[in-house]
Amino acid sequence: MAEVETLTREAGERMPAGCEAAAILLMLLSEEEAADVLARLEPDEVQMLGGAMFGVADVSEGQVNGVLDLFVRRARARTTIGFGADRHIRGMMERALGSDRADNIMARITPPTRTNTLDALKWMDPRTIAALIENEHPQIAALVLAHLDPPIAADVLQLVDEEAQTDLIYRIAKLGPVTSEALEDLERVLLRQLGHTMRGGATSRRGGTSEAAKIVNNTRTTAEQRIIRSLNKLDRTLARTIEDEMFVFDNLGALDEKNMGTLLRAVDNSILVVALKGAEEKLRAKMLGCMSSRAAQSIMDEMIERGPMRLTEVQDAQKEMLAIARQLADAGTINLGGKDGDYV
Repeated sequence: MAEVETLTREAGERMPAGCEAAAILLMLLSEEEAADVLARLEPDEVQMLGGAMFGVADVSEGQVNGVLDLFVRRARARTTIGFGADRHIRGMMERALGSDRADNIMARITPPTRTNTLDALKWMDPRTIAALIENEHPQIAALVLAHLDPPIAADVLQLVDEEAQTDLIYRIAKLGPVTSEALEDLERVLLRQLGHTMRGGATSRRGGTSEAAKIVNNTRTTAEQRIIRSLNKLDRTLARTIEDEMFVFDNLGALDEKNMGTLLRAVDNSILVVALKGAEEKLRAKMLGCMSSRAAQSIMDEMIERGPMRLTEVQDAQKEMLAIARQLADAGTINLGGKDGDYV
């Protein structure tokens, strides 16, 4: 690194780093070699690198040399032990156990991999995916949504029939480990419409209340409220669990000064002291900043006097504050903040 820094200082140039350095390196490769690298990346990484390649079209020889030096040093620090591991391990097993027994052992120990078919979901736009699952069984549709990143899943959810949205979130929240048979059903749905090739899978852990909460959290506020109301009628406990996953203590940092002050006045100091003990420094400073200097100093003094606290005690206090915040929001006393210009 010292050599690169010296080179950069002497030339008076800024040394490209991160995405820019990766883009320069890709531009030095042939189309075939660069394509092989890009094929192994995630969609957002491909988009980021593609944009960066346009931005580094005009670089100096010194900057290129600096990037190459950086790459060589990092490459030397890595080993190749993980490359071709499947072939190497199978060879050892066959020599030791014979072909038949090696196949049996390899079937048990080979880590499951995501199928090419499921990976294809990441490259589709929400409307294509919505059309894909429109006429499928809700369980298959739920499994598709559970395999998407929450923001994309939320976009897809809002494109399907409103009456189906609550049922889909309910099914996602109830998903447990997914069997190979279920994954095969999902793949058949995709293959029927896309014509991709596939490989079988083992089991996969997708879904659950956390996944459902992330998806609902990324929908528009009106859709979010409608889904939660419907879930409450379907399964009150599940609805509350999803709400708890959606709205955590750190989310209170989104409150403006007026709403934060109203909330803090509604919370007993004994609860506030414990809740702030485990809060992030930024959120703690914001809350204390919404109090008078005398009240804030009193809270800080009491926090110091209390000393170390059990994590469960802190979490319980934070849950109490969140419950009070929800009550105030339901009564229209405060706005918890919303999406797309909406408030709840």
